[in-house]
This record gives sequence, structure tokens and C-alpha cells, in this order.
Amino acid sequence: RVQLMETGGDSVHPGGSLRLTCAPSDLNYRRNCMAWFRQSPGEEREAVATINTLNLNTYYPHSVEGRFTVSRDNAQNTLFLQMNNLKPEDSAMYYCAAADSARSVCSSNRWAYSDWGQGTQVTVSS
Repeated sequence: RVQLMETGGDSVHPGGSLRLTCAPSDLNYRRNCMAWFRQSPGEEREAVATINTLNLNTYYPHSVEGRFTVSRDNAQNTLFLQMNNLKPEDSAMYYCAAADSARSVCSSNRWAYSDWGQGTQVTVSS
């Protein structure tokens, strides 16, 4: 079974930046919908960015719009999440997810995704 592997999580001060990376264990792995989710203890897992790798349509919730940017390097089969101006409320475990979908804009619903990584921790504190 293909694994998705996230890296790049760290502890930063408010206002700082991080870049998360998600790479599959199989370089031939392809899913047209890829997404980043996050989850804090006691909270629901929420989408922070989705991208359709075929048409490059993206989705961001208001809480991160303008601060987070999702992108993909097709040659390296790698997904990125650039996070700028980080806030304490951004602290969470961040997960990469993927699925095939006919949707033009990939879903923000966690149940739409079949493949998940193990997560990488992001902590924002002063």
C-alpha cells in the first residue's frame, strides 16, 4: 500500500513561516485531488487547502486564505503547503490526503479522501 509522508512540521513563533511537504512512497502514485488537513486535540479534522492536480483549482477556508498556499511539483510528485504569518491557532497536526474525484474543486470533507499520511506537528507559540 502506498504511503503518504509529510515533513516540515516544526515549532515557530507567531508571524513565522513553514513549508510542509507531502510525498508518496511510490513515485508512480497519482490522485487528482490532494489536500492538507489539520487537527488539534479535541477538534474535528478540517481542510486547510485542496488542489485539483489536473486543473489546479484550489480551495482555502477563510481562516487561512491569504496566508497558506498549496502547490504541487508534478515532476517530483510532491505536494507542498506554504504557511506564512502563522498564528497560535494554526497549531495542530497537519495531514496530507489524496483521492480520485470528478469534482472540479476538490472536496474539503475529510471523508472524501481515501489515502492519508501520518501527520506532521506544527506548533506556533511565543
